[in-house]
Amino acid sequence: GTFTVRLLQTSTFQNTSFVDTEGLGLLEDIELGSLDKHTWAIHFYQPWVRPALPRSDWDTIENMIKIYLQKFNHLINDGAMQKDVPYPFVVQCIAGCEIFPNRTSQAFAYVGYNGQDFLSLNVGNATWLLSQDNNLSRYVQAILQNYTTFSELVEVLFNDTCVDDMEMLLHYGKAALERQ
Repeated sequence: GTFTVRLLQTSTFQNTSFVDTEGLGLLEDIELGSLDKHTWAIHFYQPWVRPALPRSDWDTIENMIKIYLQKFNHLINDGAMQKDVPYPFVVQCIAGCEIFPNRTSQAFAYVGYNGQDFLSLNVGNATWLLSQDNNLSRYVQAILQNYTTFSELVEVLFNDTCVDDMEMLLHYGKAALERQ
């Protein structure tokens, strides 16, 4: 069948110096793990998740997440100050990929702001599309469009890495998925 891996991120920006970030990884509805609020380390929820990938891969993924969150927080705070966005506010991101029976995959990424759809990534050509057209969304779109490493990271993670990693997760998580 078709399987989807989703990474969910909720970041609550209380003020310029305090951001509360929660992260969750899902395979279909199965919770794979979450991010430690304080250290951003990965906590594994299923016994088969960690062995699905080599330790070095998990280290790389964890480091990429930490670098991404650091840059993300900095970028969002900068934008909030530039555009006089009132604190507190919440940014939600969902990214992942769908794997089809023929082993092709489709990546996706969406950004929400205070509970509303905000931006989505067209993975095919790595462009950010506005879900709502306003001053703030155009500003963020321009920043993300220039922040090519982020778009490239999403593309690599969810087009190349995703299929390989998903196949390992599916292999290890088969029994759990079949119980669904």
